[in-house]
Amino acid sequence: MEIRNLGRSGLKISAISYGNWLTHGSQVEEDAATACVRQALDEGITTFDTADVYANTAAETVLGKALKGERREGLEIFTKVFFPTGPKAHNDHGLSRKHILESIEGSLRRLGTDHVDLYQAHRYDHETPLEETMEAFADVVRSGKALYIGVSEWRAEELRAAHALARELRIPLVSNQPQYSMLWRVIEEEVVPTSEELGIGQIVWSPIAQGVLTGKYQPGQPHPEGSRATDDKGGADMISRWLRDDVLERVQRLAPIAADAGLTMAQLAVAWVLQNDNVSSAIIGASRPEQVTDNVKAAGVRLDADVLAAIDDVVGPVVERDPAKTQSPQRRDFG
Repeated sequence: MEIRNLGRSGLKISAISYGNWLTHGSQVEEDAATACVRQALDEGITTFDTADVYANTAAETVLGKALKGERREGLEIFTKVFFPTGPKAHNDHGLSRKHILESIEGSLRRLGTDHVDLYQAHRYDHETPLEETMEAFADVVRSGKALYIGVSEWRAEELRAAHALARELRIPLVSNQPQYSMLWRVIEEEVVPTSEELGIGQIVWSPIAQGVLTGKYQPGQPHPEGSRATDDKGGADMISRWLRDDVLERVQRLAPIAADAGLTMAQLAVAWVLQNDNVSSAIIGASRPEQVTDNVKAAGVRLDADVLAAIDDVVGPVVERDPAKTQSPQRRDFG
């Protein structure tokens, strides 16, 4: 397993991290989820990403149980705060001081640890002063309940403002967690250059575009039974944007490129995001242990310039690049 620094911080993480969004406590039964975590550990993954909102807190609980007994110092455990959990009352979401300080306690209890290595703002909160949010995060760090602070899906200007406050408060804001794949490149124009300047690293999610870049979805064909596209617990909604025939046809044309590189299509997709120097880690998910084994083989792979150019030639017309696609909801949207 390749090990990388998270941004310009001293924290070292595995280049491939394991995440349990849409799987643990939801799409995958607990025994299968635990088997995937054990396989991730066996493959050298040390970095595990979750969030309180995943499966309405159940994902944190499953991950905590699966990691129980492991040497805590040998793991990097990440979680997030923003989205509603529980009854969705008016203070059950967002980045207010109240919600942050209450949420970290719940996350630590479910994860079975006294601290997380990275505590992330799951989205930007337009209804709470950024100063209040960052001061609350500073208190979480100073209490020892989180070692580093990160964000997820923040825009370049939001990152810059938060980083300035973090410097004033003397807390380490080290990461952003955006969606990033061959098909979704909205961070490249603004977020990546800003992050490079500030020393912030990307921990990217959905490098395989929810499974579309594996090539298993065929244009004009029914979706494979048991796949994410047939998951009525949230997976089908997330993947639907990629299931257009024009996208699927171009994805099929990636197969010979992957074969020539000696990679599966999933490995090619994960290796592609890891070519970006600002990407510290790519998050993979799995419903079966063998998927973990397949994906981790992308770690340390260097794709030649001609391979990268061939990929761009194939998918270019269906790539989303608009920086405005990075956006956070209003809290009032939740109730």
